[in-house]
Amino acid sequence: MDTIPSVNLEDFLSGDPNRKQKFIDEIGKAYEEIGFVALKGHFLDETLVENLYTEIKNFFSLPVDVKRSYEIPGIGGQRGYVSFGKESAKGKKEGDLKEFWHFGQYVENDPELEAEYPKNVEVKELPAFNKVGKQTYRMLEKTAKYVLRALALHLDLEETYFDEYIKNGNSILRPIHYPPITEEPNNAVRAAAHGDINLITLLMGAQGRGLQVQNHDGEWIDAIAEPDELMINVGDMLSRHTNNKLKSTIHRVVNPPRELWGTSRYSIPFFMHPISKMKLDVLDSCIDEQNPKQFEDITAGEFLNQRLVELGLIKK
Repeated sequence: MDTIPSVNLEDFLSGDPNRKQKFIDEIGKAYEEIGFVALKGHFLDETLVENLYTEIKNFFSLPVDVKRSYEIPGIGGQRGYVSFGKESAKGKKEGDLKEFWHFGQYVENDPELEAEYPKNVEVKELPAFNKVGKQTYRMLEKTAKYVLRALALHLDLEETYFDEYIKNGNSILRPIHYPPITEEPNNAVRAAAHGDINLITLLMGAQGRGLQVQNHDGEWIDAIAEPDELMINVGDMLSRHTNNKLKSTIHRVVNPPRELWGTSRYSIPFFMHPISKMKLDVLDSCIDEQNPKQFEDITAGEFLNQRLVELGLIKK
């Protein structure tokens, strides 16, 4: 496969059984073959997207000392600001050429989870920043819910199988700023080759070159979305849960050609995580003689912790 398939969530939501099944088949096939789709028909409207980009650009334009005042020690970068070059891909010593912010879950009616998750960080200089971030978080979470419902049906599970695990889940909205490159990067890239940790990732801002996906032949292909599309990929948790039936594909963000080094790039992934106690044990329906069980039993919380240590975001 050398292009990313495009699907439309409106087919799944149409009330027409044939269109619904078409969406399930298309997204299921894409996730088995390449692990990525471009999705139209999501719940983000143009105004919200414009407002979000405005607020994000405003935030990353703040003085460095102001931004750093929102960097919270001791929480593995799970909320607030993470400064330039702090995060590196698993197994890579060079830090990625990016800075980012984390919005986390807005827990409803669950004091236990409220105590487990770090609190969201309020940016006092930009009154609309947190409000717009929360609205975007909610709309991406809603979109992700229906994508997972389609995947549940593809996996011969009950349609709402994932609902109880993603309600108040440990999901993260991460606006990223890749600043202009001012000197030879010396082996560093905007985001080194990696797989995502979570169930699925919904990415805003994949218009234009930069994001690349590795297909099964080891070739890097450009993943470019239309302006009205989200790029959505499978993460390691879902791949593990399905015994690698659904593929968590390695991807990266390469540096632009030298003539574009002076430009910023913004992208906004939403990492859909379940609640920590979700068991990621391989589904029985994904095990057979040809596909024996590949992964040990583990919870989502244990797996996340393992990976944050590997990424250098929390210390053992």
